[in-house]
Amino acid sequence: MKIARVLTKEGIKYCNYMGETYYLIDGDIYGQYTVTDRVVEIDKLLVPVQPSKIICIGVNYAEHAKEMGRELRQVPAVFIKPSTCLLEHNGNIVYPSIATLVHYEGELAIVMGRKAHKVSADRALEYVLGYTCANDVTERKIQRSDFQWTRGKGFDTFCPVGPYIATDVDSSNLSISTYVNDVAVQAGNTADLIYNVPDLIEFISQWTTLLPGDIILTGTPAGVGELRVGDKVEVKIEQIGSLINTVVQDIE
Repeated sequence: MKIARVLTKEGIKYCNYMGETYYLIDGDIYGQYTVTDRVVEIDKLLVPVQPSKIICIGVNYAEHAKEMGRELRQVPAVFIKPSTCLLEHNGNIVYPSIATLVHYEGELAIVMGRKAHKVSADRALEYVLGYTCANDVTERKIQRSDFQWTRGKGFDTFCPVGPYIATDVDSSNLSISTYVNDVAVQAGNTADLIYNVPDLIEFISQWTTLLPGDIILTGTPAGVGELRVGDKVEVKIEQIGSLINTVVQDIE
């Protein structure tokens, strides 16, 4: 199933996207719900979740670590993006006025479905609602200049997520690719993650409680590069879909 969060004339609804049609979901997507046969006319596709936190993993592919000149980590490298980074499919990534080098980073995102505290890896997938596409947009010069990565990765609109949550997906072997202006710039596979999805949930849930709707960005493959104003960037993940955004200049 592909869960969409949409804006309609009746307000915000959750739907099952199937065959170019949106069917209303009745109930709580994190609990008991029913997919109805009611077709919904949507005004806008929204970010599919409203997380309490966005937890991100850095340098989680060996080839990406190599291109960034970093050693392989003995434990996952973790940082957090604020919720104000979130951006929907087809939304505009705003190129900050103080930025000089903005990069794309296509990633698989985990969407938590249950409260998870000190969960073991062998049970971790029981707590996952599904997966979606994400772009960990980064101002690279600011990231490199700061002690922490928060500022370089935390600008408004720097976390596009969507378009849907795919619930029936095996995350262990998914092709992931990124395109800028329809030219392929990244090509990887989640089979090459240094720390896979169960590992990450186990590691993260030891020190923070993951809540339903929380997002974990799992890291980007090799091939990160620059985005410029006017660029169209697409993150495509097998069995999940394509997340497309356009870069626009900040207007102060």
